[in-house]
Amino acid sequence: MLGSYDLLTAFVLFAFVSSITPGPNNTMLLASGVNFGVRRSVPHALGVSIGFAVMVIAVGLGLGKVFEAWPMLYSLLRYAGAAYLLYLAWKIATSGPMAEGTGSERKPLTFLGAAAFQWVNPKAWVMAVGAITTYAPAQGYLYNVLVIGLVFALVNLPSVGIWVMFGSALRNLLRNPRWLMLFNVLMALLLVISLYPLLFVESTFS
Repeated sequence: MLGSYDLLTAFVLFAFVSSITPGPNNTMLLASGVNFGVRRSVPHALGVSIGFAVMVIAVGLGLGKVFEAWPMLYSLLRYAGAAYLLYLAWKIATSGPMAEGTGSERKPLTFLGAAAFQWVNPKAWVMAVGAITTYAPAQGYLYNVLVIGLVFALVNLPSVGIWVMFGSALRNLLRNPRWLMLFNVLMALLLVISLYPLLFVESTFS
């Protein structure tokens, strides 16, 4: 069972590495830290961690089997995800001056928006399927799936939080509107580049 020390240690390492490495979530959280600061980005970070944990549990409880039976559903989800990523990239690239307070019309991604994004995030699918297939032994399977979801949330939150804090630390360097615009365009380009595995690499469920 996942409760064994060696397997749990290996999974925590997997969760940390997969959570802290660059991807669509961390790119958006970095941009959010720059544009909105840590406090206003907290719902976004919580939405990523909790939303992903729910997704992992759903995959473990059989959602992955649904996509294996009907690959077309997964293909539709992939292209919906691509369209949404392009929309988010456009929103970041066209961001205006840096938000200074809660009165700004610009708003960071909400908790629900960040949680929903996990379902169209290609990196999240790879992480979820990899976690369940590698670290959920058949003995005590339901328990293991729940533990994987919980541990992922606990490890993921501080990992993605680092990206928010790094972005916030860059705020003073990016007060110049020109530099801020260049930064946001770069973040948008990175989001577009992240579409490569979604569109051009063979699907896990194909």
